[in-house]
Amino acid sequence: MGEVSQAVRDYLGTVTPEKRRVDAEALIELMSRVTGQPPALHYGSIIGFGRYHYRYASGREGDSAAAAFAPRKAATTVYVVDGVGRYAEQLQRLGPHTTGVGCLYIKDLAKIDLAVLEAIVSESFHMLTGDTYTRTTGFPPQTYGSSHRFGLHNILAGLNPAGFQISSFGVPGGPETQHD
Repeated sequence: MGEVSQAVRDYLGTVTPEKRRVDAEALIELMSRVTGQPPALHYGSIIGFGRYHYRYASGREGDSAAAAFAPRKAATTVYVVDGVGRYAEQLQRLGPHTTGVGCLYIKDLAKIDLAVLEAIVSESFHMLTGDTYTRTTGFPPQTYGSSHRFGLHNILAGLNPAGFQISSFGVPGGPETQHD
């Protein structure tokens, strides 16, 4: 798995079922290779890679993981912070998964086209770290560097971004979608 901190190793030892742990190890390899960053433990149960800075028009700002996943009992959550709507074409080829606004839920990594997942993670990571976001909220587009409403910190806080229109990638709001 390359350079993995003791905190990440300790966390992996607690992941159940075994399938989620094996999938987590594979995702660490994939995301480390794609991002060039070592894994780090965030919020006690999320494995993240790299960082990006966000800033809202309100002045609120902070840092969060630029690529991340969480091995959960029901499914592994892959965070796509710039929104899954951006990747509609790739998601059709991914394999069995479900989606939220900023998350992919994968029950079996062996049934997923890993090349497609790698492309999604790579594009999302480079979008976040490339300082290229533009966002509108009913006003003319405003550029805030790597700022956006769908940051990992907001996804984790359960913030509902429905109703926001994202000019750079058109994320649809609404319920989760099933993709087989």
